[in-house]
Amino acid sequence: MVTRGFTGRQSGSEPSDRIPPGQHLVDNFPVLTAGPTPRIEPVDWTFTLKVGPRPVKAWNWSEFNALPRTKMTRDIHCVTSWSKLNTAWEGVAVDDILADAGLSAPTPFALAHCYDGYSTNVPLADLATGKAMVALKYEGQPLPRDHGGPARLLVPHLYFWKSAKWVNGLQFTERDEAGFWELRGYHMYGDPWNEQRYTND
Repeated sequence: MVTRGFTGRQSGSEPSDRIPPGQHLVDNFPVLTAGPTPRIEPVDWTFTLKVGPRPVKAWNWSEFNALPRTKMTRDIHCVTSWSKLNTAWEGVAVDDILADAGLSAPTPFALAHCYDGYSTNVPLADLATGKAMVALKYEGQPLPRDHGGPARLLVPHLYFWKSAKWVNGLQFTERDEAGFWELRGYHMYGDPWNEQRYTND
């Protein structure tokens, strides 16, 4: 588990207007997981959209890859204190997933669900209007398994635990329901610029 002891300091050489408080810049892409890394082959991958307990639509790998593609280059910030700038992603915007399912704003909140049993909560406002995607590629290549491949949620403006790896669904909820780390003391929202790492931050 991640603890407060992992928080770091800026070295003073980073572009400070892009590095949130308590973060430091890295050139590599650290791998952190809550448990073992699952192996999901694209042929076995599915993504399900639910409103409450009710499934609305599901896609297999080929169907999902036929949806409109979006590219975004964003800075990312991990709660363990590292930040990485200008990361390039390609995938399907949450807006386009909702549109294909015939939905606009189902409920105010969502839970992302993953193949390893992980979950995390994100408000709809932080998923829509081009803010988030289900990423399928990183730096022009299929998403590596260690980084959530074949697909991960990408919500780059929040701490990176919100960008759930090995994602297999979004469940829209009326209440803001805690996910895996949120139940274990992490912040319900996770804004890096306000250092919302833990419940009372």
